[in-house]
Amino acid sequence: MGQIARMQRAAATAALLTVALTGSLLAGCTSEAGRSDGRGERSEQPSQNSVRTPATSAAPAGPLLAVKIDNVSAARPQTGLDQADIVYAEQVEGGLSRLMAVFATKLPPVVGPVRSARESDLELLRQFHDPALAFSGAQHKLLPLIDKAPLTAEPPEKNSGAYFRGGGKIAPHNLFLRPRRLLPSAPGAAALTTGFRFGSAPSGGTPENTRTVRFPSARFTFTWSAQRHRWLVSMDGTPTVTADGTRVAPATVVVQYVRVRASRFHDVLGNNSPYSQTVGSGKAQVLRDGKAFDARWQRASAAGGTRFTTADGAPLNFAKGQVWVVLAKA
Repeated sequence: MGQIARMQRAAATAALLTVALTGSLLAGCTSEAGRSDGRGERSEQPSQNSVRTPATSAAPAGPLLAVKIDNVSAARPQTGLDQADIVYAEQVEGGLSRLMAVFATKLPPVVGPVRSARESDLELLRQFHDPALAFSGAQHKLLPLIDKAPLTAEPPEKNSGAYFRGGGKIAPHNLFLRPRRLLPSAPGAAALTTGFRFGSAPSGGTPENTRTVRFPSARFTFTWSAQRHRWLVSMDGTPTVTADGTRVAPATVVVQYVRVRASRFHDVLGNNSPYSQTVGSGKAQVLRDGKAFDARWQRASAAGGTRFTTADGAPLNFAKGQVWVVLAKA
């Protein structure tokens, strides 16, 4: 009997050792399955142990990329502009225009030419969660505000390897960005936290073939193409094409009437930098499907998105595709 008891104890001990060893091996396998190489970096593929339960909230989308785009004649044709999800057109010194292209669903190989940031950009970008802002320079008194803003500043001084000079243009209109050297991948549409809604058009609307929006020293014309079901963009009387010959053609154009006032900053020539105020409310016109719809815009706080509604207060859907927002003076 004593021999049988000793044999039973030995078998139990062996079983415990087997379980412990198996658990250790499984833990080691699980650890390595979440690595992409021997340096311990996590792979993009979640392990089975990381599957979310209904009680677990989804992770927030990663940062999107906003790029300040030069828009004087010497900077054209631009590169990558047709692949932006949203293009904002804003007034700058001397009544000229500058663009801010927002990329969330795709990152083109090259974007540019890249130019300097303005104070208005900081308020405009608060609509997005921790965006990356690519720009080249700013008024020196504005730089501390950029550093304090809830965004990730990505100028050439910080990421020289992401920028290059080229494109057959002269400086300062020849600085280009390689977006994938700033962001590993596009975060997706979930990062576009602007408050925009996409879907079927509201009833009504006025047939519209062409619409021109004027700044003091710049103008934007949008011409409806029934064949492409898009608005063909022209700037300062010239059709807008990218460097590879692609015609820029958004699905929706928004003319957002905002207060444009003098900011606290000036350019090197002493010209005041206009400030386009995008928090508040006002009138707008939304162009989609060959029609113009009168609208109201509202943005209650800088951290909130911008809502567009019809005259009766119903949400006004945009057509799926690229959106241009022209910040016109009210």
